[in-house]
Amino acid sequence: MRINPVVFFVSASIVVLFVVLGAVFTEPAGLFFGTVQDFIVSYLGWFYILSVAIFLGFVLWLYVSPYGEVRLGKDEDRPEYKNSTWFAMLFSAGMGIGLLFYSVAEPIMHFSAPPEAPGGTVLAAKEAMNLTFFHWGLHAWAIYIIVGLSLAYFAYRHDLPLTIRSTFYPLLGEKIYGSLGDLVEIMAIFGTLFGVATSLGLGVMQINSGLTYLGFAESSIENQIWLIILITLAATASVVSGLDKGIRRLSQLNIGLGVLLLLFVLLTGPTVFLLSSFVESLGYYLQTLPALSFQTDAFKGVEWQKSWTMFYWGWWISWSPFVGMFIARVSRGRTIREFIRGVLVAPTFVTFLWVIVFGNTAIHMELFGPGGIVAAVSDSVPTALYAMLSQLPLGFLSSALATLVVATFFITSSDSGSLVIAILASNGEPTPPISQRIFWAFTQGAVAAVLLLTGGLVALQTAALTTALPFCVVMLFMCKSLLQGLRSESYALSPGENPPQAPDTITAETHPELSEAF
Repeated sequence: MRINPVVFFVSASIVVLFVVLGAVFTEPAGLFFGTVQDFIVSYLGWFYILSVAIFLGFVLWLYVSPYGEVRLGKDEDRPEYKNSTWFAMLFSAGMGIGLLFYSVAEPIMHFSAPPEAPGGTVLAAKEAMNLTFFHWGLHAWAIYIIVGLSLAYFAYRHDLPLTIRSTFYPLLGEKIYGSLGDLVEIMAIFGTLFGVATSLGLGVMQINSGLTYLGFAESSIENQIWLIILITLAATASVVSGLDKGIRRLSQLNIGLGVLLLLFVLLTGPTVFLLSSFVESLGYYLQTLPALSFQTDAFKGVEWQKSWTMFYWGWWISWSPFVGMFIARVSRGRTIREFIRGVLVAPTFVTFLWVIVFGNTAIHMELFGPGGIVAAVSDSVPTALYAMLSQLPLGFLSSALATLVVATFFITSSDSGSLVIAILASNGEPTPPISQRIFWAFTQGAVAAVLLLTGGLVALQTAALTTALPFCVVMLFMCKSLLQGLRSESYALSPGENPPQAPDTITAETHPELSEAF
C-alpha cells in the first residue's frame, strides 16, 4: 500500500483535533501550553542537556572511527547531487527561517541581559555571540545527523524502507512492521509537524514585521494568519512539482538570495570588525564547548535555560525527523565520513558566519554607533533584523530582500516538511501520493496558525519542547541500533580500507550475532 492507514489516520485525527480545540478554546489552550513548558523544563531539562551532549559525542566518534568508510548505499553507488546543490538543500531545510529570525534578535537579547556578565558591556557582547554559536552550532547539526545517517544507512545499504521504523531493525527485527513501528512513525510525524509549525510561526511573524516596516501591512495576528494561508498555497504548489523541480530550485534560490543579503551586510557594515570578531568568537566557542554542553544551571534555576538552551534542543529534536529524512533522501552514495563532514562542519561554519555578520553588526551599532536595536527588540522580537538593516545604506531595499528570503525559506520548509511527513505515513514510499503531501502542507499551516492564536512565541516554544520529549528517547535507542547495525557488517574495517559489498539486508541468517535481538 502507498499509505499506512494506522499511521496516517491516527496522526491526522489527533492533529485535526488539536487544531479544532486550539481554535475554539484559545485562552485555555494558551494556559495549558505554559503549564506543560514549566513542567518539562523543571523536571526534565537535565535529560535534554545530557542527551544532546551524547548525540554530538557519538557523531564525532563515528567520524574518526573505521566505520567512516562505510558508504550509504552499495559500494558502487555515488552521490546523486553535486556538493553545492546538496549543501543548499540541507541548509535550507535545516536552519532557514529560524536563523533569519534569531540572527539579530538572540545576540542582542543576550547582549542586553546575559546570564553571567553585566548587560550592555564588552563582556556581554562576547558572551552573547558565544551563546548564539552554542545554540546554532555543532549540537544542532549532530541531532540531524543521528536521524539522517541512520535512515540513509538502513535504507540504502540494507534496502529497508526509508522510514524511522527501519532504523530499529537490529533491535526489533520484523517487529518494526507492527504496532511498535507504527508508534515510532506517529511520534516522528508529531515531532516533524510541530517542529516545522514552530518555524513557520516564527517566519510569518518576521514577514509581517518586514511588511510593516516597508509600509505594506500592520503587524497583527489576523495578517499573520492571512500570510500563513498565502504562503502555504505557494508551498503546496512547490510540493506538487516534486523534489527535483520544486524543492531543489527553491533551495538554490533562497541560498542565492541569502548569500546576496549576507554579502550586503558584510560589505556595508563594519567589515574588519566582523572578520576579526569571527575569528575570536570561533576560538572562544571551541574553548568553552565542553562546559556549555553539560550546563544545566542547577545552582541558580532554569528560568534562562527554559527560554533558550532547552527550547533550542527541543526544537532541533522535533525538527530532526524532518531534516534527517530530507538529508537522507538526498545523500545516497556518500560515505559516513563524507556525510558527517558535509552535514556537521560546512553548515555550522556558514551558520557562524551568518550570525557574526548580522548579530555583531547589531552589537557594533549598540557599542559604537547610534544604538536603538535593544529598544526595538524589547518592543518586538521579529523586528530585530529590520531595525539593524534600517541603519545601513539602502535600508528599504535590503529589508525587502530580507522579507523575500524569509518567504522563500518559509516555502522550502513547508514543502520539504510535507514531503517528509507524507513519506513517513506512506511506508517509506519515496514519492508519496500528491493528495497526502497537499494535506500535510495545509495541516502544517493550520497548526502554525493555532499556535500563534494560543500564545505566540511561548506556544511555539512549548510545542517544540513537548513533541521533542518522546522522540529524544527514540533517538537514544537509534544510536544503539545504528552502532549494532554497523558492527554487523560482514567484514572488519581498518582505517583507509575500502569495504567490500555489504549484504542486501540485515537478517538473522546473514548476521547470527544479532539473532537474539531479532
